[in-house]
This record gives sequence, C-alpha cells and structure tokens, in this order.
Amino acid sequence: MSDYRIDDLDQQIIQLLSEDARLSNRKIATQLGFTEGTIRSRVKRLEDENYIRFTAVTNMSHLDTPQLAYIGIHAEQKMIKEVAAKVAELSEINAVIILLGRFDILAIGLFEGLSAVHQVASNKILDIKGVRLVETSVVVDVVKYDNRVAKIMTPIAEYVAAAE
Repeated sequence: MSDYRIDDLDQQIIQLLSEDARLSNRKIATQLGFTEGTIRSRVKRLEDENYIRFTAVTNMSHLDTPQLAYIGIHAEQKMIKEVAAKVAELSEINAVIILLGRFDILAIGLFEGLSAVHQVASNKILDIKGVRLVETSVVVDVVKYDNRVAKIMTPIAEYVAAAE
C-alpha cells in the first residue's frame, strides 16, 4: 500500500460520489470550488489507491423472481477459512463473511427463485469438506435497502490506519 492519505477534499468527493456515482468531474468541481482537473486527478488517485470503486448495483425489482438469501454455515473450526474460500468460489454467491456468533460463515446471494437457493445451499455448500450444517434464511420483503451502506468493502478507516 502506498503512503497516500485521504484528506478533507477526498472525503468530500467520496461523499458526493456515494450519493451519485454518475456526477461529472465538472459538477463536483463546481460544488466544491475546485478545478475540474483537480477533481479528475483526485478521483483517479482514489480509484488507483483502492479507496473507491465504481460498480453497478442490481435492482432486484427487475428480476423475474428475485430471491435474496442469507446462508449461515457452521464449519469445522480448523477449516473455517478454507470453507469460506470454497464458498467464495461459487458464482451464485455475492458475499462471504466470517463471523463471530451463531454461524461461522455467512454467504449472501441473489437467486432466481427458491429452487436455485436450495440447489446452492443443499447441493453445493453442504457438499464442501468441513461444512457441518447449513441454515438458509430467505428474504420475503425488503423494507429498506440503501446500497451505499450495504456495499461490502473495506472501511476507509482501515486504509488510513494501514497507511500510518
């Protein structure tokens, strides 16, 4: 990791882009009182240093039968990281998190229906060496989902701490 540290301007840029990633450098520059070139170079550096990443987020309402599922996994204690790595290799799984608590691992996926959830949980994850138990929770209704908060990424504070 480089010695680059984000400052107040970088944080303001990140805030604006987290609200609307399609904002032009010109609009950001106007709002913050800097030149377009300054903003362009800052955004590029933030991307290059892995402080930000631009990505499209799936709008679940456009899928035919969207099924967001959380799959809790109990694994052999000595194999938790190995099991998590194997689960992460599954194309159907969007996030894999090692936990302290009820489960050792949480896998999250967006599926096309219940049969797809069952296929992955029962026929793929349960077959991984070291998996003891799989418990699936299926989302039935989304009351609130803010993709700016729900994105899974390393918090900015960890980048700053690592650079110090």
